[in-house]
Amino acid sequence: MTTALITGATAGIGAAFARRLAADGHDVVLVARDMKRLREQATELHDRHGVEAEVLAADLSDEKGIAAVEARLSDPKRPVDMLVNNAGFGNKGRFLEVSMADELKMLTVHCEAVLRLTSAAAASMKERGRGAVVNVASVAAFVPRGTYGASKAWVVQFTQGAARDLAGSGVRLMALCPGFVRTEFHERAGMGTDNIPGWMWLDADKLVSAALSDLERGKTLSIPDPRYKALMGVVKLAPRGLLGGVSSKAGRKYGPK
Repeated sequence: MTTALITGATAGIGAAFARRLAADGHDVVLVARDMKRLREQATELHDRHGVEAEVLAADLSDEKGIAAVEARLSDPKRPVDMLVNNAGFGNKGRFLEVSMADELKMLTVHCEAVLRLTSAAAASMKERGRGAVVNVASVAAFVPRGTYGASKAWVVQFTQGAARDLAGSGVRLMALCPGFVRTEFHERAGMGTDNIPGWMWLDADKLVSAALSDLERGKTLSIPDPRYKALMGVVKLAPRGLLGGVSSKAGRKYGPK
């Protein structure tokens, strides 16, 4: 039986990954900040699917939290076969409206933690000749839209570059780029969602199913919905100047309220 470690596991996409992987028979290591929610989730997954569900409370915006997860991923006695780097958040406000402390906190979670945890997991996986890492990014990676989009663009570029470097090692890496998903993400950031069109919303469980299919096919980039694939096709063809203006207007319309 293999083991999957999921960060940001107690809600949204992370919780959907935990449910799916446990249902498929994987033991899970659940990582988040809230120990109470972690224990409740672990009990539910164990009772429903008969898998081992380990919990690790860690805040990936600080050194202690990142180091704790790194140590778990590097433990040779308890190998992790799949890492899902899902932890993340958004800040309310435009550039210069968000404090520098909050901007740096986002970069720590989205970039430093992803780099360090991917490195720890991939090194152990490479020694065993097998394993997979899914780094959750966003379609925001493909449009010029503030620190959030920039951090997610880094996740995509880093993941695809690392995937090329590890080709043939048995270690697969994939960046997952969802669009709007009904999770706690927007509520936590204080972002309004009432004016987001219904067709733009994705179901977390269906998204995870599509992502795992893409991973199995060896893709290094997954945009798991035809609607967003079409939108990203348009984005690739649009001039950067025009795209920046559209992105800014969309951010004001669908972003923080």
